[in-house]
Amino acid sequence: MTDISVIFVDDDPHIRQAIAQTLTLEDMPVACFEDAPSGLEKITPEYDGVVLCDYNMPGMDGIEMLDRVRAVDETIPVIILTGQGDISTAVTAMQRGAYDFIEKPFDEDELLELLRHALEKRNLALENRRLKAQLKQLARPGPRILGNSPSMQKVVATIDPILDISANILLQGETGSGKDAIARYIHENSPRSSHNFVAINCGAVPEHLIESELFGHEAGAFTGADKRRIGKIEYAHKGTLFLDELESMPMALQVKLLRVLEEQRVERLGSNQVQEVDVRIIAATKADLKTLSDEGEFRADLYYRLNVVKVDIPPLRERKEDIPLLFHHFVLIAAARYDRESIPLDASQAAGLMQHSWPGNVRELRNLAERYVLLGPAALKEDDSSATADVAARQTLSEMMDGFERSAIISALNARQGSIKDTMVQLGIARKTLYDKMKKHGLDKSQFKD
Repeated sequence: MTDISVIFVDDDPHIRQAIAQTLTLEDMPVACFEDAPSGLEKITPEYDGVVLCDYNMPGMDGIEMLDRVRAVDETIPVIILTGQGDISTAVTAMQRGAYDFIEKPFDEDELLELLRHALEKRNLALENRRLKAQLKQLARPGPRILGNSPSMQKVVATIDPILDISANILLQGETGSGKDAIARYIHENSPRSSHNFVAINCGAVPEHLIESELFGHEAGAFTGADKRRIGKIEYAHKGTLFLDELESMPMALQVKLLRVLEEQRVERLGSNQVQEVDVRIIAATKADLKTLSDEGEFRADLYYRLNVVKVDIPPLRERKEDIPLLFHHFVLIAAARYDRESIPLDASQAAGLMQHSWPGNVRELRNLAERYVLLGPAALKEDDSSATADVAARQTLSEMMDGFERSAIISALNARQGSIKDTMVQLGIARKTLYDKMKKHGLDKSQFKD
């Protein structure tokens, strides 16, 4: 997006000055140019304003500029200024796709009204484009990675280049930080998506059962093994095996898993036959496996075999700018599930969420969003904790005000998909004030685009 509402091109400096003054007084930011090539340099598919240009200009005339603008994005409205009585020019302009034309000398009110309608049309076109992009994103299989914070953008930048290859991945992050969702995102956006995604929590399965769960067994392999069972590894053939809480895997089993990784073969318990498998493994841990391997509590060779690509998942407290977006997402899901109304947060509520330290990370936030849908704003008060109070107590008034201001701007930008104009209206502040505050808080409008 841009902060220019009108690009005006005319070789007459007096007309440029008059138009600039008129539009500035009407809070329509304008950029004036003396020739078409200079104005065209500012035209991009993301330009959210309109073009006003004279027909009679040396070099490139208004009709040719119209064609050039439409070649960039045909939904950008172009209004042509024509000489008095030049009907043929106006007809040509409209046939070539001009939004409208206006004759010189023109009435200022008529011009302003025409520009306002053109801006509304442009905003509608961009909004439709954003909605189509959202629908396309929603149509993608599996979960999505949500977050505009630099740390989450780094996660996406690490993951996206390896979606189409079968490299093993190690996800490291605190409990509840979203490792499972990211593993599913990788699988569903990979060539393996048509095959099984098989997940097992190594810390939740008793040690005497986990080997059978992973490798399977033949009938009679041990007491209680009444029939053959296909193990998780074999079931994930051509798909993805997600090993959560990998640090809990027994050492003896780590050796067998390493052999599977190296040979791409698995042998069921009680069998002498091997099964060929093609499996991509995504392992997740909340511990530092390198430290554990150095201390002899985890096999170093398995660590290096799994650590082809390592992705560090940031805790929620380190990406608080994502909280309003995540909370809104979870509220929409819960509202659909329970057939309840989705009530957006106000700025003070969003600020309260961002004060919390979130020891349970994204999982804790999702649970709060569900309670919010079921119980209303009272759920937010019930969630007040000593941790939240302690954070607030250590802050000065200035720090608390800055935090509130930043969260309010982030919440508004998220709600308006990064539209500066709509955010100005929602917050009731001038464009320059908004830009100054965004700069102060290290925010960029590109972070909030769909």
